[in-house]
Amino acid sequence: MSFELIGILVLWAFLFGYVIVASIDFGAGFYNAYSVLTNRSDVLSGIIKRYLSPVWEVTNVFLVFFFVGIVGFFPQTAYYYGTVLLVPVSIALVLLAVRGAYYAFESYGRGTGHKGYATAYGVAGLLIPASLSVVFTISEGGFVEMVGGVPQLSFRALFTSPLTWSIVILSIVAVLYISAVFLTWYADKAGDEKASNLMRKYALIWSAPLALSAFGIIIEFRGHNPFRFERIVDVWWLFIISAVLFLITTYLLWMKRRYGTAIILLFTQFAFAFFAYGISHYPYLLYPYLTIHDSFTNHEMAIALIIAFILGAALLIPSLYLLFKLFVFNKDYVKGIHDEHV
Repeated sequence: MSFELIGILVLWAFLFGYVIVASIDFGAGFYNAYSVLTNRSDVLSGIIKRYLSPVWEVTNVFLVFFFVGIVGFFPQTAYYYGTVLLVPVSIALVLLAVRGAYYAFESYGRGTGHKGYATAYGVAGLLIPASLSVVFTISEGGFVEMVGGVPQLSFRALFTSPLTWSIVILSIVAVLYISAVFLTWYADKAGDEKASNLMRKYALIWSAPLALSAFGIIIEFRGHNPFRFERIVDVWWLFIISAVLFLITTYLLWMKRRYGTAIILLFTQFAFAFFAYGISHYPYLLYPYLTIHDSFTNHEMAIALIIAFILGAALLIPSLYLLFKLFVFNKDYVKGIHDEHV
């Protein structure tokens, strides 16, 4: 296996980790805001805040690893994407700052359930994946032109493209669906039947839009870039596996059975779809200008980065394991028993 392939696999794995963890985080913030605005905070807020409290600060670790790695392994991405992504990434960074500030205000300020703070936190959580998802659209080609050797993004083409809005819609719907399924299991683990049933209802509501938006993107690829559509068709069997797992997950939710299994199937479903998309995109980082082969760093730097990522993962994974074991998967913490002793 070449260094280029190892590098992109490592980065794609970290990006997938961010997509899953951030989706749960962002969706939970939205559902918390929705429960506050609809006066259902007594049902959901306790469960959601017990999840968010220890997790929200570590979500972006995966994203930091990815950005450091993409520039380290493929330095030319900084040149091609640096100017192109200035606006969408800047918006995402501002939203991350706003989200973190308002979470601190709501969690550590006076009183609880402040509607303004909760709404800002929840809305920012949906706008962040929407703004970051634009990167996937741009990478598909047709939106960047080389003017005097400098890449220029056509905002008009980007924001009038059906593919752009299809990907934005999918990113938002996926966040809401992933989070709802996870919180269904989390509330069930806490023995909170009301919260579990409500989140199960939301998960089932978002399941149909998720399927439709995913299918719609494939249709949009056919019109936007026939070459990319053919590459997606080449890995159709991976997407079929993902679809089957999605149906099984939805069935378990519908039957109110084995939520733990549903969570495993959920993560596996998105893993198949995410890596199938990555395989279909190989070897391009920015179609048709940039591939992983002509932008790769030297071998000495590649080895150093691989070692650094291995050491980073060796530190990150046990830390996350302890975090989840002590808080997210701790029966007393999930049930809020710790609150009784505060």
